[in-house]
Amino acid sequence: MFISENKINGRELMALKGRAFMAVWHDIAEAGEAEYNNWHTRQHMPERLGVPGFLAGRRAVDWNLKHQRWFTLYETKTLEVLSSDDYRARLNNPTKWTTRNQPNFLNFARSACITSASTGRGIGGALATIRLDLEPGGLTDFEAQAGKLAHRIAALDGVVGAHLGVAAPDTTRVKTRETELRADTGEDIFDAVVLVDGVGRRELEAAMPAIKAALQDTLKIASEQSAVYDLAYLLAAEDVT
Repeated sequence: MFISENKINGRELMALKGRAFMAVWHDIAEAGEAEYNNWHTRQHMPERLGVPGFLAGRRAVDWNLKHQRWFTLYETKTLEVLSSDDYRARLNNPTKWTTRNQPNFLNFARSACITSASTGRGIGGALATIRLDLEPGGLTDFEAQAGKLAHRIAALDGVVGAHLGVAAPDTTRVKTRETELRADTGEDIFDAVVLVDGVGRRELEAAMPAIKAALQDTLKIASEQSAVYDLAYLLAAEDVT
């Protein structure tokens, strides 16, 4: 169930577009980082946003992280977009530049997610990501409480939006030519994702204890992994020609 209760003049306000998203964490081999930035900005993200149903994409980074310093988010109209023929055709026909970059990916983790709740307006300068593994039965609570949690988190000082999604890993487990090119990276599995847009890193890091307290108060969490990333690049589908 998708929940958004943030409205002005009857119009829903969501910092995330659509009803699903793809979340990707990874590292890049040091020798390939400069080329990765150019490729991802100039070719890869515009290519993805050219697939019907892809609505927006952003890349974020924390250069101080030793593990999974890169994060990419793609917002899609529906979950089905991420298993569509158009998307699979792109994955199975990588460009020469993509083929050269894929082996540089390390410590890869990703999942398609169904958006359970999204509230906020605009895009922040920093983004917190929290991957959750839940206790048995915890996903039911997650979906039932997603709307209240999103609004509780979005009301915190320095926060401009909160978005909760349930992982749908079967959507991204299908083998493609691109996954073969990064066969040695591994892909973590998790139950749910919480994304929090903040004004900036300082403000978002200050809010993190309250964000985690809200999650712990409400959900049956077995384990979590969190990080705060700085926005590096943002692209909307309407800006791709």
